[in-house]
Amino acid sequence: MVVLTDRTQRRLTMQTAEIAPETLTMRSLDWDRDRFDIEFGLKNGTTYNSFLIRGEQIALVDTSHAKFRQLYLDLLKETINPAEINYLIISHTEPDHSGLVPDILALAPDVTVVGSKVAIQFLENLVHQPFKQRIVKNGDRLDLGNGHELEFVIAPNLHWPDTIFTYDHKTQVLFTCDAFGMHYCDDRTFDEELSEIEDDFRYYYDCLMGPNARSVLSALKRMDQLEAVNIIATGHGPLLQHNVAEWTGRYRQWSKEQAKSDKTVAVFYVSDYGYSDRLSQSIAKGITKAGVAVEMMDLKSADPQELQEMVSHAAGLVISMPPASGEIATSIQAALSTVLAAAKAKQAVGLFESYGGDDEPVDPLLNRFRNLGLVEAFPAIRVKDVPGESLYQLCEEAGVDLGQALTRDRTVQQIKSIDADLEKALGRISSGLYIITAQKGDLTGAMLASWVMQASFKPLGFTIAVAKDRAIESLMQVGDRFVLNVLEEGNHAGLMKHFLKRFAPGADRFAGVKTYSAENGSPILADALAYLECEVTSRMDQSDHWVVYSTANVGRVSKADALTAVHHRKLGNYY
Repeated sequence: MVVLTDRTQRRLTMQTAEIAPETLTMRSLDWDRDRFDIEFGLKNGTTYNSFLIRGEQIALVDTSHAKFRQLYLDLLKETINPAEINYLIISHTEPDHSGLVPDILALAPDVTVVGSKVAIQFLENLVHQPFKQRIVKNGDRLDLGNGHELEFVIAPNLHWPDTIFTYDHKTQVLFTCDAFGMHYCDDRTFDEELSEIEDDFRYYYDCLMGPNARSVLSALKRMDQLEAVNIIATGHGPLLQHNVAEWTGRYRQWSKEQAKSDKTVAVFYVSDYGYSDRLSQSIAKGITKAGVAVEMMDLKSADPQELQEMVSHAAGLVISMPPASGEIATSIQAALSTVLAAAKAKQAVGLFESYGGDDEPVDPLLNRFRNLGLVEAFPAIRVKDVPGESLYQLCEEAGVDLGQALTRDRTVQQIKSIDADLEKALGRISSGLYIITAQKGDLTGAMLASWVMQASFKPLGFTIAVAKDRAIESLMQVGDRFVLNVLEEGNHAGLMKHFLKRFAPGADRFAGVKTYSAENGSPILADALAYLECEVTSRMDQSDHWVVYSTANVGRVSKADALTAVHHRKLGNYY
């Protein structure tokens, strides 16, 4: 049964489908959503997927976002008498999946809530009423009868600390919540067209799973011990059925690449306090863009031994300021004491406020780290208002700066390691000089580019090689618009010098530069020889760069007889 509003309105709709024997999905389709908690922009909306498994007993896996309350509950009541639900399995407690837990408890007061220890603790604080509960660990099983034996797989930090997967041995369906998902809204229940959704799949991984690559590998290792997985029932986007091996293989490959770094940064946050988890995720994303591995840990549930080991082998530490008082402050202070005791001189450290209303002051803790000989990785991020796009961009750029600082010696060694004749020959490939400028909402970015080449006539398209640790990379996803500014020979030194300098995290790239707005909203440099207004069509992963293919739809030359500035290198293994 399908409950839909007018598709042309692209509002909130519901969809149901049987995905396996006695297994139903209830998908909440959010056609209009264009951002996800400001962590990253959405181009194709999103879905929140919930599931019903009917054995001799009935289990509901996850609920939906609170904005779907009436639509979801109406559809649930049409599908089943909620009082008949025996188990409510919570994959993790992020509100877009658990937002309707209090409503389900009201409709099914005898239901047993199943989740990890951390999830159950959070729900106790959320619903403020007693409820039946069952805490599960890795490998625990729940027999619903009629062959539906559920096995639980602990998967912390994907991308919340309390995440579990649920595997149905009868149907070989694995319910994974955020993992393997994507923000993509479509009437099709399954991944029928790989090519249509693979860019969204990768973008989602980079934003949410990439910073937790080592946790992804741990979860994949546990998944390998299960029987064959026929369907991955994700919490967002289409369910994976037609290309399961391809999708899991990509997760494995990307995560191995992220985790192989010889440097690791430990990122500590406080779940459910202010914006700690979201801000930490943005910093972590920036760190991984620079080729440094990240391990994330929630200070609320940190095991002292694991905490001590994580700090001792980390090259850098990033810490969210915890609350100064309240019920959890004492345990978190104990965790911070463990961090301080294990910290070592010359480690990099960065602190940020959470905007939780009662943040511990930054400076006393920062001074304690300085006294231990740690080096400040980036200026402390002091959050004065509800975080917006520009603050999340600042956090990501701070993470990139930290990652680049930790890999500077490695980069120098790599430059020296290439065969001298080869690098000299490669350096003789000349290229033009360009400035890429972009604006999306409150976010702006710019970079000097030389690896630009026309790639097609119909449509008029070209490629740009963008280093993965460039700040502007986040503004050059599929569907994003930007301007390619062509620099003029003999009149490019000023712009080149400006955009070559290192900008502090969050700094305005265009301060002191004459610009005007393109039709697509991005800045055009007034002193450029020519410009093209462009849209990203596809991206290809090439080791340390993204090769971004874009089409041009508007262009203009300011001086018909002038020449493009040309860049000649002596060596081909660095810019």
